[in-house]
Amino acid sequence: MKTVLVVDDLKAQLNLISGYLEQEGFKVVTAENGNDALEKATAQTPDLVITDLVMPEMSGLEFCRKLKKNPETAEIPVIACTTKDRDMDKKWAKKQGVVAYLVKPFTREEIITAVKRSVG
Repeated sequence: MKTVLVVDDLKAQLNLISGYLEQEGFKVVTAENGNDALEKATAQTPDLVITDLVMPEMSGLEFCRKLKKNPETAEIPVIACTTKDRDMDKKWAKKQGVVAYLVKPFTREEIITAVKRSVG
């Protein structure tokens, strides 16, 4: 069973994505901010991370940068789920190691497809 770490400061978004993934047979771990997510990623080494980009304390891109700098977590694929729809944001995210970029609101099919492409 593949494990996915879902990071978002909005509980409703965490519940929505978690529900989609659990229905598809994934184990889901959640975090409400980047600091908590870094700790969980290091402790549990998930197969994939899905993160919001706009969060208090630490942005999703800063979280992604730190995740990729750590040799223990550098190879974990990251999917961004965000309201930021500008090309500049997408390019910046790709430079930080994001493998897929979904703009909210996304469909269940979009997120499941992105997850399956990223972890099989």
